[in-house]
Amino acid sequence: MTRDEIYDHLAQVYLGKRKRNDEKKKQQFNAWLVINIIITLVIFSSAFYGLTAFFSQKTTSLQSKIIFSLHHGRIFLSYDFKDDLPPVQSFALSVPEVDVSRYSNLKFSIRAREEGSPGTIKVVINNRLNETAAYYVQGIGLDWREYSIPLDEFRQITDWETLKDVSFVLESWNVDKKKGILLIDDVQFTGAHSS
Repeated sequence: MTRDEIYDHLAQVYLGKRKRNDEKKKQQFNAWLVINIIITLVIFSSAFYGLTAFFSQKTTSLQSKIIFSLHHGRIFLSYDFKDDLPPVQSFALSVPEVDVSRYSNLKFSIRAREEGSPGTIKVVINNRLNETAAYYVQGIGLDWREYSIPLDEFRQITDWETLKDVSFVLESWNVDKKKGILLIDDVQFTGAHSS
């Protein structure tokens, strides 16, 4: 073999191997490209589905969780009707200027202390038009109970945009024990009003 033939033979062997290596690298690159495209599509479709599911939720489930809190923390209402002075004891929470017609319930937790339980309390709502409505809550004992009063129960209130206050009233003629302490917690307007 001549020198040129040896060079040609070496070039073909080298170039042939190089072509096979290039083809393997191209196949590996194409496989990685396809895998990356599939992963990207899965990520984007999951994100799109999640956002679509979030924004298309029924508004009623979100509206039922609307809350406007009047007071955080416990309210202590002590009363003593043994002397009959005064015959009524109350605690009022002022309502800031807010349109309460968007809500459907007045919600709070209440319990009596060991000193004594009144059994019954009157919840009174007043607005700036001097409209007053009351609702009696019964069954107050030593354990915490949560009450949710539909605002529709306060029928005398026609203007819910001008509420002045929410009061908790104890009346001497309407209590089981003449002396005691009440604890009231988490007074809030909740839920969306179904119009």
